[in-house]
Amino acid sequence: MIEPLDRRYDAQNASAIDPDALETFAYEFPGKDIVMNIETDEFTAVCPWSGLPDFATIMIDYIPDKVLIELRSLKYYLLSYRNVGIYQEHVVNRILEDLVRCAKPKWMKVITDYKVRGGIHTVASREYTSKKKSRTRKA
Repeated sequence: MIEPLDRRYDAQNASAIDPDALETFAYEFPGKDIVMNIETDEFTAVCPWSGLPDFATIMIDYIPDKVLIELRSLKYYLLSYRNVGIYQEHVVNRILEDLVRCAKPKWMKVITDYKVRGGIHTVASREYTSKKKSRTRKA
């Protein structure tokens, strides 16, 4: 009889996530709303129960106010999740909160679309609208 593996791989805690990696640059067309669509299928974090990797596509849509998110810095920020044990449902909240704190957009939506695991497909989304600016576009 084959015995099931009772193995767990260690993961880092959320303090390893690096929001300081995020950088911005000036949006040179204030008052002219654009919608930025950013997508990557290279996101990886770790299941806090098993330590096994979770893979996801991350989609970020936002209407900038005064600054834009510098894409190289976003890549480094997302890479900081690579060995972090974090629930799929918490990732969308953490990313949105860090990006809003950094860029102060008029509107932002983050979607996490995870690869199927254990026969279950997980998609989570969260939206933010600035209190001082009303959203100008429905998503």
